[in-house]
Amino acid sequence: MFEHGRGAEVPEWLRDWPGDGIIARVENERIAEALLATRLPVVDVSAALRAVPFPRVVTDSDAVTRLAAKHLLERGFNHFGYCGRPDFLWSKQRETLFKKHLQAAGFRCDVFSHPPATRKTSRVEAEVHAIARWLDKLPKPVGVLACYDARGQQVLEACQLAGLAVPEQVAVIGVHNDELLCDLCDPPLTSVIPNSRRTGHFAASLLARMIRGEKIPTTVHQIEPIGVAERQSTDVVAVADPKVSAAVRFIRERAHSNITIGEVLRAVPMSRTVLERKFQQLLGETPHAYVQRVRLAHVKTLLATTDLPIGAIAERCGFEHTEYMSVAFRRATGLSPRDYRAAHAAPGVQAGGGSR
Repeated sequence: MFEHGRGAEVPEWLRDWPGDGIIARVENERIAEALLATRLPVVDVSAALRAVPFPRVVTDSDAVTRLAAKHLLERGFNHFGYCGRPDFLWSKQRETLFKKHLQAAGFRCDVFSHPPATRKTSRVEAEVHAIARWLDKLPKPVGVLACYDARGQQVLEACQLAGLAVPEQVAVIGVHNDELLCDLCDPPLTSVIPNSRRTGHFAASLLARMIRGEKIPTTVHQIEPIGVAERQSTDVVAVADPKVSAAVRFIRERAHSNITIGEVLRAVPMSRTVLERKFQQLLGETPHAYVQRVRLAHVKTLLATTDLPIGAIAERCGFEHTEYMSVAFRRATGLSPRDYRAAHAAPGVQAGGGSR
């Protein structure tokens, strides 16, 4: 089998396909009707339609936009933009949710308006030019969330077209963490990491239950994303103080190696008192709290995506003692590392990951 593109026609083979059940990306009414006609169990893994007659398993867009907003806010941005696709329901939902999270933090968000294609230019070319004009009018520096990685790539192309520096003037974050696409972007694109492994396993488990004859309600099951894959497109701190910016960059680069505040002060000379005061003023937390948050974010990613034992994760994330990491992790998340792994990783990861 092969993957069908968004909006593709219903495949001819579906009518006589002798399968037991289907996991489908239900992108339009035609596909929904064709799947119903098969009378087979179906699980939908798309958020394209407002309602479908199948159980649905999708990435939690509220959590996605909360992570994106938090990522940009932590870098000190005061101006924000959202570049979506109004022809996709899930993109409009992410726009609304991103604006909600920013409003809760006391900020507003500019939204890109989708332009019509013209005869002289292709749709993609017209969009990139329109995005460039939109970006040029925004106050700088600005943090921009793209509804998905392909849109993020267009935003980066628009920045080049408009002569805007990334990430100094425009920081860009996408969604889905398509590693090949993100790494090929210029500069590489930061992206929210969906828990695709858990999403797929959950959809498969629902389908297996339906095939066995169990009645599954047509409800939406939302899977939280893992975190943010940080790349060069947001590798900046949008604060006026160059020393604070340098200190934050130093911490992010070395937080996994049991970094101390003394090392930060040697790399960016100033007194400890001044460093503490400036972090509180500009970032709203102490340098130690910032180090801890960077470390714990990496712990979350490793718990959800690997079967490494908890002790090995502690070592990789700069914690000398596993017990201390576990206490800090529970204080920050309300869960032990073992419980977090159980809640966010696919069962294969859970089974393979020893913990203490």
